[in-house]
Amino acid sequence: MQDFEVIIIGAGAAGLMCAVEAHKRGRRTLVLDHGAKVGQKIRISGGGRANFTNLHLSPADFLSENPRFCVSALKRFTPRDFIALVEKHHIAYHQRDHGQLFCDGSAQQIIDMLLAEARGIQVQTGTTVTRVSSCEPPKDLPCGEYRFSVETDHGAFRAQSLVIATGGPSIPKMGSSGFGYAIARQFGLKVIEPRPGLVPLIFDADTLGKLDGLAGISLDATVKIGKVSFTEALLFTHRGLSGPVVLQISSYWRQGDTLTVNLLPGTDLFEYLREARKCQPRKEVRTILANLLPRRLAQRLAAWADCDGRLAETSEKALRRLADHINAWRITPSGSEGMRTAEVTVGGVDTRDLSSKTMQATSVPGLYFIGETVDVTGHLGGFNFQWAWASGHACGQVV
Repeated sequence: MQDFEVIIIGAGAAGLMCAVEAHKRGRRTLVLDHGAKVGQKIRISGGGRANFTNLHLSPADFLSENPRFCVSALKRFTPRDFIALVEKHHIAYHQRDHGQLFCDGSAQQIIDMLLAEARGIQVQTGTTVTRVSSCEPPKDLPCGEYRFSVETDHGAFRAQSLVIATGGPSIPKMGSSGFGYAIARQFGLKVIEPRPGLVPLIFDADTLGKLDGLAGISLDATVKIGKVSFTEALLFTHRGLSGPVVLQISSYWRQGDTLTVNLLPGTDLFEYLREARKCQPRKEVRTILANLLPRRLAQRLAAWADCDGRLAETSEKALRRLADHINAWRITPSGSEGMRTAEVTVGGVDTRDLSSKTMQATSVPGLYFIGETVDVTGHLGGFNFQWAWASGHACGQVV
């Protein structure tokens, strides 16, 4: 059995960042991962260019049943701190909409950077953890020297500190699972029921029949649930709706919730159509609508509202019905595409059982949970990576 000061289970964004900080402090550290390579989700993120952080980050960009939990770690390791690390390694990057930062080249550069920063730490991939337990220290060591035993298909290890950085069950093809939740429950911590986040939403057969032929159409829209709303690109798919705005709202959506979709944000369509009727009464409604919306969608919406005729022949009541349908389309998804395509997991280890400064379980000294494993979920656009960096950094400072 090999002994370490720190064992980190999970070699993703949070686990690697924790390893970097532990290495700086000279801690004898082992990183275990069941995958063949480290940083699998980093590698595929941002279309292979890694949307590694966001310049406009704030605590409001994160969901949690304990919303203030993320504040401490995010304040102590900011996007600027990670950017400084990127620049130290001469990685070229660029900014896209909404403050999102991407590598100019491959996401592999971020993985290589983290491994370089943690050089000297033992990283063991292709290793399955079969059992985690508390262990009694040998008689020739001070009481409590080794708190945890980790058994794997490649040997057994002991550690003073154990960090769980295995993420959630989103994108299972990458090898993700609920392992971290099982460890939390084993040691008496609560888990907020996980559900898919940043995921496309799907509709029942009747609704899909009405949307038939619209797949591939994209436009900017505002989507709202209760007091939460986002305005970004919306995409019609063969199964329902996707695009950034739908992925964003999906993290807030629960089964049975109705979405309110404004397909023309910033435009009062009823007033627009009334003015058009004064100026162009002989024009067909769908023709006028096609000035504002993709033609196929304009034609379908006009037909739904029974507004296929000329403006002069269309009553104000009909125009109002059409405008309401476009400015406040109410639709209830039948579900989501699930963990299979979800970019993140909403829920996880209950942060009320953790220290916001160290990520340590308050009832189990030496046990830590970081990254997506915990109940902190960011919006689309680099926020989840920043939480991984920040929580890994906070933990690595103390393990």
